[in-house]
This record gives sequence, structure tokens and C-alpha cells, in this order.
Amino acid sequence: MTQILMPKATAVWLVDNTSLTFEQIADFCVLHPLEVKGIADGEVARDIRGADPIANGQLSRDELDAAEKNPSYRMKAQKSRHAELLKPVKKSPRYTPVSRRQDRPDAIAWFIRNHPEVPDSQVARLLGTTKATIDQVRNRQHWNSAQIKPVDPVTLGLATQLELDAVVRKAADKKAKDDARKGIVEPEGATLRPAAETGAPVEEPEDDHEDHRTHTAASVFADHGDDDGDED
Repeated sequence: MTQILMPKATAVWLVDNTSLTFEQIADFCVLHPLEVKGIADGEVARDIRGADPIANGQLSRDELDAAEKNPSYRMKAQKSRHAELLKPVKKSPRYTPVSRRQDRPDAIAWFIRNHPEVPDSQVARLLGTTKATIDQVRNRQHWNSAQIKPVDPVTLGLATQLELDAVVRKAADKKAKDDARKGIVEPEGATLRPAAETGAPVEEPEDDHEDHRTHTAASVFADHGDDDGDED
């Protein structure tokens, strides 16, 4: 059943302007019959102004007449013309100025080299290009392949830094989840494994038998004083 707009306001109008039963109104407005009875008794929705479902296109006059003649009849709501205005507008493809369109292959090459984890659909949406063009750049089948060089889309003016960061972060999060699901652990790039694990020879420190004590002027002259005393 089509969900109607402003169900309580519609119920108020139907209670005040029709001879429908509480059950018929409740069924049409998706309310409980006791709630409709409370509206009729003035205990519910006192401050709500009634909304005419016929005027706003949610109910036809024929449906209302049929329901008033037959208490067991259940009215069917129409698709409201107001509901059409509330529909989310589909986002149109990104428009790229003509002067910038020749730069898109460079941006595509940058994504392929630096962020292969970003799906082609996201690259196409961000740059306003097509998957076919991305495949041509990736396979070096683009007509201008010899001149294509990777340049980030922010520098080329094809996207903002915030947009680029959002796309890269989303792809990185998805990759991390997929790797975790498969049991793949990313290596720690800044951490070196011990030589015992890699099989590399371990060099022993040389024992040069040098005295590494810290000498001071007092200790040096004290030593010479002891030597002189021994000679005497």
C-alpha cells in the first residue's frame, strides 16, 4: 500500500468530513483504530489541521464514495503528486570543462599507478570519464598513450583535495576489510625482522680490550703521582 503523507492530518479531515468507520480511516492512514477514535473524541491531534487527501491527490472521489457506501471496503491510496517533489534528484554526471578534458588520461594514469585499489567506477565518477577510457589508459591502448603522464587530479583541477581524500579513504577502508576477511595482514614497512628470522649472518662485536673508562685530569695526574712514588 502506498504510504500517504501527513497520516494524522488526513485522519482528522476524514473524521470531520466523511461517514467512514474508524477501521476504514485507520487502514487508509495506517493508524490504530483507537487512535482514530481518540481523534473523533478530541483527545488526539487536537492542534492538527485536517488535510484533504482528495485535494492533495492521495485519494480519488470514487474511492471515497465506494468506501462510504460499503463499511467493509478498504480505500486504496493514490500516488501523491506532492510525493514526486520529495523524490531525491538523481545526481548528474560530473561536468568537466572542455579545456580540462584532455587532462583526464593523466589523472587516470595517476590513479592506476598510485591507487590501484580505487575501483574504476569511483575514478570514472570523480573525473567525469568512462570505464572504457580507463581501460584504454591501463592497457596503453589510448590514442595518446605516448603523451600520457601520471598527474594527480587536484593539480589538474579535475577534483578538490577533499573529494580525492574521500575516494582514496573509502577504497582503503574497503581493501582493509577485504584483507581482514581473507586473513591477509599488511607488512609493517618500518619494522625490520631480526637477522635470526631472515637467515642473515650475525656479526659479533670486536673485543678490542680497550679501557672505556672516562678519564679526568685529576685521575691522570694521580696515576703519574703513584708512578713517581714507586720509582723512588
